[in-house]
Amino acid sequence: MGKKERAQERREQRRQEIYLLRTIPYSDQQRWWSNETIAVVTGSNRGIGFEIANQLASHGLTAVLTSRETRVGEEAMKIMQEKGLNVVFHQLDIVDPSSIETFSDWIKENYGGLDILINNAGVNFNFGTDNSVEYAETVIRTNYFGTKSMIKAMIPLMRPCPFGARIVNVTSRLGRLNGRRNRIANVSLRQQLEDVDSLSEELIDSTVSSFLEQVKNGTWESGGWPQVFTDYSLSKLAANAYTRLMARILSDQPEGHKIYMNCYCPGWVKTAMTDWAGHTSPEVAADTAVWLALISDQFVSGKFFAERREINF
Repeated sequence: MGKKERAQERREQRRQEIYLLRTIPYSDQQRWWSNETIAVVTGSNRGIGFEIANQLASHGLTAVLTSRETRVGEEAMKIMQEKGLNVVFHQLDIVDPSSIETFSDWIKENYGGLDILINNAGVNFNFGTDNSVEYAETVIRTNYFGTKSMIKAMIPLMRPCPFGARIVNVTSRLGRLNGRRNRIANVSLRQQLEDVDSLSEELIDSTVSSFLEQVKNGTWESGGWPQVFTDYSLSKLAANAYTRLMARILSDQPEGHKIYMNCYCPGWVKTAMTDWAGHTSPEVAADTAVWLALISDQFVSGKFFAERREINF
């Protein structure tokens, strides 16, 4: 058996483990949440986001679906409501400041805040072996700046809880700092982004801005950026770095007001974003997000996960 076949076998074994783990119900001692617990999932009208919201609602929480288009969001909500799940919908475009403000006001007025935020909304315009950066600005604006805007808007609305509020960012292994094949070539920049003690929002912003500037002047191919899905990879690298930065900042929150923030890679998933070419189902892909949102026996923050296992950034 070759290396590729062994890797495929390991993936399949882990997927089977996840299927089994999902069948184990949470005990009363583990259930820190109730139907009054509010979980917001961005981009949840389809794909991974839909399944995350579906699983959270199935565990008895109130899931707030969001999407840019009202019609498709309401249709997704009705599908879950027909199963008896406690689900509501509100329009949200994470790259539109006025949309985020309207959504924030609605959450505060109707629920007094939220307990869980799953930042799932994102875009990708490459398929297969494509590596076009034609839409790089849109990808960076959505996957990094949009996610960052939601985090900043929602943190003041996170409700106090002895178990802590939760933020989970859906990112990717493609955004790892030290992946063997798909990483930033500039060693000094990698080291700066890796050092969480000196990591800053300005450094992350300047990194993506430098890439976008090179896209505009046509020099990005010699800039030492990730070689696969370059714009998407860099957007997720930035989101990963921002997760680590905010987890460090939020670690100073007093007891009862803790906010735990982590990110995870759902894998190569069979959704519209991958042109249905993935090898993981949305149900399995959503599992780690739900697990991180509901976990009660350990408090982790600023970490990167895949299939319920911590991996290196």
